[in-house]
Amino acid sequence: MRFPNRKLRTAVDGEDSGVSAHFKNPFVHELRFTPLQKLKIAVMTMTLFPVRLLFAAFMMLLAWPFAFVATVGHSEDAVEPLSWWRWLVDLVLKAIMRAMWFSGGFHWVRVKGQPALPSEAPILTMAPHSSYFDAIPVTMTMASIVMKTESKDIPVWGTLIKFIRPVFVSRSDQDSRRKTVEEIKRRACSDGEWYFPLTGTCTNRSCLIAFKPGAFIPGVPVQPVLLRYPNEMVRISSTPKQGVPLVFKILWLTLCQLHNSIEIEYLPTYTPSEEEKKDPALFASNVRRIMAKALGLPIIDYSFEDCQLAMAKGPLRLPRHTCLLEFARLVRRLGLKTGVTGEVLHEEASRARKLCGSRLDVEGFSQYLNQPLTEAVQDIFSLFEEHGKMDVREYVIALSVVCRPFRYLETIKLAFRMFEAQEDGAVVEDELAVILKTALGIGDFVVCDLFRAIDCQDKGKITFDDFCQFLENCPDFVEQYHCLSEPIPQPSRESTSPSESQPSTNGFCADFSPRDPSTRSTAHSKKED
Repeated sequence: MRFPNRKLRTAVDGEDSGVSAHFKNPFVHELRFTPLQKLKIAVMTMTLFPVRLLFAAFMMLLAWPFAFVATVGHSEDAVEPLSWWRWLVDLVLKAIMRAMWFSGGFHWVRVKGQPALPSEAPILTMAPHSSYFDAIPVTMTMASIVMKTESKDIPVWGTLIKFIRPVFVSRSDQDSRRKTVEEIKRRACSDGEWYFPLTGTCTNRSCLIAFKPGAFIPGVPVQPVLLRYPNEMVRISSTPKQGVPLVFKILWLTLCQLHNSIEIEYLPTYTPSEEEKKDPALFASNVRRIMAKALGLPIIDYSFEDCQLAMAKGPLRLPRHTCLLEFARLVRRLGLKTGVTGEVLHEEASRARKLCGSRLDVEGFSQYLNQPLTEAVQDIFSLFEEHGKMDVREYVIALSVVCRPFRYLETIKLAFRMFEAQEDGAVVEDELAVILKTALGIGDFVVCDLFRAIDCQDKGKITFDDFCQFLENCPDFVEQYHCLSEPIPQPSRESTSPSESQPSTNGFCADFSPRDPSTRSTAHSKKED
């Protein structure tokens, strides 16, 4: 599995996206420090960092009683204008929060453009979301945001969050998404401003990924807000399941800088057309296009689900140059991920096995998918094809990975089932290479030393049980046996068991969009200017 020589098209309008093997994974941001930078961080850690941390903590504690008093007896769902004394508390909290950011090195906040009045644009759409410091413009305006329910239980910070009257969404409540969308509509028609980070997860600012359509469902005018961080220490993407350790890493590196820069740019208010009011996906797509043009960034239809795929941990965590993110985008565009369960994948595996390794051309692959021969089908085919044909078993392996990224052993078991010999349930060296390189979404996988290590009895073949037994003793086999030319990024030392739970969205913007918004990803662009 590899990127083709030609560039792939976007799912937005069919234009050239520039997606290739050199495309930067938007969910991975790595920092490499020079010896001088390491020395600077070490010195700042011993001197400036503790002072700033203590002052920031003091400002948080100072803000807490004001926020607590203002929220006592105040309904979380209330959208009425603030009373005069709560308005004074609002001013005090803005001042305290600004002092806190100042103590963290954000000495000046550069603002470009003119913020619109709430009556002109009740919703402010903010992107790209790349850091927890994206909260700075929120504390400057005290505009409400969408957050996961668990955030309000955070000591001190949770009280401050409740003061800005956020829309809480709960993943444990199956009806929460619908309620959240209804609440967004209700608040958008009331007085006030509401901030919406649009991507549902953090990126490294190399592109604009797909926007969640929730902020666009009310069909009211929105004002796009751009965030820029010249200091790369601030914009470390805070991806799911990295959790508390990454939060402290971002805080530590940021507070060790003498000065941190942030620029907030308010773009002109965007008023939706009648067609966009009826189609939130089209509305979101057109606003994203304008924001990407202003930022000078490319557009790619990766989503929060792709972030989960990119950051899934385990022995088969994906390398930076994986093709599976692009594969996930394409199958989502065609609706091939919708409704895919374990049973469906087993049925697909049975169909693929019956082909007995027969290779299909692009027309045969199109018929196998029961899809017309579109550009998207050709793009999927090009990821797998060799000499004009492909093995459909590789497609099934890749589909299993993107549909259940945290259950890698089930994917490998499914792959063994498709490749194994009927008489003994074993696979040979070349077949293991195909299985593993497809599961990682790469073109080359050096498997000879690995295969000999698993095949300790020198039988020339191995079973799935042999592979599992080896995996228990050597979970880092990809690095230990130098299977890749480019190393896989090392995760934090946490559990990497197959049963590890799925990651959640970050607390700043929960995933509140309706199910399967990606089925509308082929929406055309009507308004650009």
